[in-house]
Amino acid sequence: MVQLWNILDTAIVIYSYALIVYIFMSWFPGARESAFGNLLGRITEPYLEQFRKIIPPLGMIDLSPIVAIFVLYLARMGLLELFKMILF
Repeated sequence: MVQLWNILDTAIVIYSYALIVYIFMSWFPGARESAFGNLLGRITEPYLEQFRKIIPPLGMIDLSPIVAIFVLYLARMGLLELFKMILF
């Protein structure tokens, strides 16, 4: 059970970092059009799109990635508590 927690925790952390890198890529012209940018876009855009439907951008600022990362953090903490209840 601990191994399952470690795998899920690592996956959530890596996905969070992928979101952060993808967000920062928007600051550099042409970065999202690179092969790496396209790969990150295919991985992260489906998740981010769910939040963009709910949270409209405020002018030039898109707050949906912040909410998306926060939701991932809450999911990680919720899974940790679930595994604590199951194991102990």
